[in-house]
Amino acid sequence: MKKTLLMLGLGLVLGATMLSATPMKFYTVFAPEGGGGRTGSGSGYFEFDPDADTLLIDVNFAGLSGITNIAHIHCCVSVAGSGNAGIAVTPTTLPGFPIQVSSGTYNITLDLSSAATYTTGFLSGSNPADPSGAEARLLQGILDGKAYFNIHTNAFTGGEIRGFLAPVPEPGVFLLTGLGLLGVVGLRRRQRL
Repeated sequence: MKKTLLMLGLGLVLGATMLSATPMKFYTVFAPEGGGGRTGSGSGYFEFDPDADTLLIDVNFAGLSGITNIAHIHCCVSVAGSGNAGIAVTPTTLPGFPIQVSSGTYNITLDLSSAATYTTGFLSGSNPADPSGAEARLLQGILDGKAYFNIHTNAFTGGEIRGFLAPVPEPGVFLLTGLGLLGVVGLRRRQRL
């Protein structure tokens, strides 16, 4: 019986790993990048599809103290959730990002297999120094909590609001975790009897 429960638990863990492989979903909540009169808020949803080599970006923002001029993804800070990093995605600003507004929405799907998606520095610092290496590095930075989406304005050219990307928990993960916990509790009860 113990072997059966162990094998069932292992199967659930492996199944959960395989289910969550594609696509991966992330979110962020934007906040002022620092003090000094920075304002604004918003949120972002990101979907990384390793099979299609794409990154969907869907953001909204409002209440900026200045008007937008640049937006991009930075990666990879040394300590998750804090600090600054170089620009990773798009050398200048994201294609079609709304500029000269203090609020807005933005939606695009980026081709991560294109070298033009990355800055030269991010691309050359990846291993290998090509789009596949940059894509892997960006994904690892996101998974490690070391990548952030940044919106710059004319009032704060270094960045007005930003948010670090974080994984969105899949509903199946909660179910499988619950089943695993029930199995452990059941196993312990049987051992006590």
